[in-house]
Amino acid sequence: MALDLDYYQKLLTEEKTKLEQQLATIAHRNPDAPQDWEPNYPKPGESSPALDEIADQEEEFENEVSQELAMESQLRDINDALERIKHGAFGMCAVGKEEIDEARLRANPAARTCITHAETT
Repeated sequence: MALDLDYYQKLLTEEKTKLEQQLATIAHRNPDAPQDWEPNYPKPGESSPALDEIADQEEEFENEVSQELAMESQLRDINDALERIKHGAFGMCAVGKEEIDEARLRANPAARTCITHAETT
């Protein structure tokens, strides 16, 4: 199979940029580990917030933590896929070493395994 690596690199790079922009709205990079993102805790209002406001802030923070973790995982997968392109391993199943079907790669360019091994991992 002759994959258009430029196509996939462009697609993955665009997705990476979008994810980083989305992450920046709810998190910030850890200065000690730039690949790690930390959720932003909501800033309190000017006056002492009521207990229900504090509860709302906590709930919002928990939702943002969940979103941040999911996006950070997706970003890690994209970065891994870009590394596989760079090292000539893109499009090969990480488990069985066979080629990943192009339809799967078009649906999920960051896929590390073929569909058969995706179901077992």
